[in-house]
Amino acid sequence: MTHRSTALLDRPDAPEPSRSGRTRSIAELGPHYKWIALSNTTLGTLIAFINSSIVLIALPDIFKGIGLNPLQPENTSYLLWMMMGFFVVTAVLVVSFGRLGDMFGRARMYNMGFAVFTLSSIFLACTWFDGSTAAIWLIFWRVIQGVGGAFLMANSSAILADAFPERQRGLALGINGVAAISGSFLGLLVGGVLAPLNWHLVFLVSVPFGVVGTVWAYLKLHDTGVRKRTSMDWWGNITFAVGLVAVLVGITYGIQPYGSSNMGWQSPLVLGCIIGGLLVLALFVVIEMRVANPLFQLSLFRNRSFLFGNVANLFGSIGRGGLQFTLIIWLQGIWLPQHGYDYSRTPLWAGIYMVPLTIGFLLVAPISGFLSDRVGTKWFTTSGLLLTAITFVALIVIPVDFNYWVFAAILFVNGIAMGLFSSPNRAEVMNSLPANARGSGAGMMTTFQNSAMVLSIGLFFSLMIAGLSEHLPAAMSGGLSANGVAPADANQIAHLPTVAVLFAAFLGYNPVKELLGPHIDQLSQASQEHLTGLSFFPHLISEPFSSGLTAAFTFAVVCCVLGTIASLFTGGSRRAAKGEPHESVGEELAAASLTPGMARDPEHAEAPARR
Repeated sequence: MTHRSTALLDRPDAPEPSRSGRTRSIAELGPHYKWIALSNTTLGTLIAFINSSIVLIALPDIFKGIGLNPLQPENTSYLLWMMMGFFVVTAVLVVSFGRLGDMFGRARMYNMGFAVFTLSSIFLACTWFDGSTAAIWLIFWRVIQGVGGAFLMANSSAILADAFPERQRGLALGINGVAAISGSFLGLLVGGVLAPLNWHLVFLVSVPFGVVGTVWAYLKLHDTGVRKRTSMDWWGNITFAVGLVAVLVGITYGIQPYGSSNMGWQSPLVLGCIIGGLLVLALFVVIEMRVANPLFQLSLFRNRSFLFGNVANLFGSIGRGGLQFTLIIWLQGIWLPQHGYDYSRTPLWAGIYMVPLTIGFLLVAPISGFLSDRVGTKWFTTSGLLLTAITFVALIVIPVDFNYWVFAAILFVNGIAMGLFSSPNRAEVMNSLPANARGSGAGMMTTFQNSAMVLSIGLFFSLMIAGLSEHLPAAMSGGLSANGVAPADANQIAHLPTVAVLFAAFLGYNPVKELLGPHIDQLSQASQEHLTGLSFFPHLISEPFSSGLTAAFTFAVVCCVLGTIASLFTGGSRRAAKGEPHESVGEELAAASLTPGMARDPEHAEAPARR
């Protein structure tokens, strides 16, 4: 009788896995294999999420290096796609790539992702063009890098779910989640340090890690789960990709000015993309209900833990997704200049001052994952999102020119809250999946999360622009007129698109200098120095910014509360069955030093396969 991998225990009626040179059972690989899988997938997740954010801080140096001004209207689309293209691509592709992992082997698809990611990083680092040609080249290879990232994201959780027994998946997914969240903030620091030296280093830094990870994954990772060889749902793939891309493109362009409006939500292009995309996605749902082997296994939503776990993750991701961008604008545009930091130095220091959020997450996420394996996930996820909502309220209450230690404490608690929610939520969703659907299920979860990120950024920017637009023009016109700018010019500048002010602050440019343009030469030296100094703009924008901030964070509170309610409906405790041996992590690590034939994990230690 052919040996079945441990993953089959989750679904006894699952089909026999296909055997190949890359397929092994857990018993054949030994008890140490799970730690190899965890370390490699954690490296892949870390490097993917570092690259999702590393460009954000490096954008000023990148555009300066290729000779483009990203604040000029004709270059805004380049800026938006450099910022959000990676998220859009990963959101669209992770479900399809997770399904490919279910069909052809998760380790094989993961290996391919590492290779594609590394190759694209090389081409990004080797950019030799200038101007718009260079921007198109960079966007193209960022999209390809997103393809590699989608392979990594779609299959890493499924590989861990296959390798670890259910009672340890929370810990494993928690450590992997730590790499994801910390990577997104570590990218800000790495980008801030490397970009001023040479912007090519921002992409080159990933290459050695990518090469090591690709070779390591090829040599050490094996497919241990169930493969389900079925036909590809081509119509489902096409309609899902077209529909989701259209919606996300519409959201991306919705924050661009249109005509005399500060935003483009009334633009025919935006409305056409969003409405058309939603109609295509509705067609996708109809197709998925009719085909034999759907891309989205809608039957999975009959499982309460999968349904409400994903709903909670969706609302939590929408609530938290725009936080990073909002904090960067807050720090770079207002707080850091008010405290003596030149605009050119604010990108790096913004990343440094947000470190408490990462520390809070790093401390709690593995612990919450470990404990949720033993006492259940519900109260961790519920309390985590509720605490996140409270921290957003605290960010609304503090003044724009805050005391840093109060701000740091709020970020630290926010990181703790995210750690309480993230690991147990992923474990809850992954544990609810049958073994032969872990790849597509993990892809669905990541799709919701990455789509929520793009949606959140668009909504946060829109709410902040709406808040700023109400008060900023009058404050800007009065401030400029009082400092020597002709009233007509001051009024014209004050009514420029508000998004230009936000992007200038976000990119670490001197906002007033960019807005004044050639008008600055008509002013006295004293007026120039005052208007472009470190105090005029932050004080001018503080009150209008506070209105936008309140709107954005109030929206985040509502989303987190809805996510909290959804978490209450997930599954309950997953205590070990009575009488089942329960091995600690320390015992597992000790067992990993034994020979493969001396496995001590009672869930994985099966008899050797009979040939």
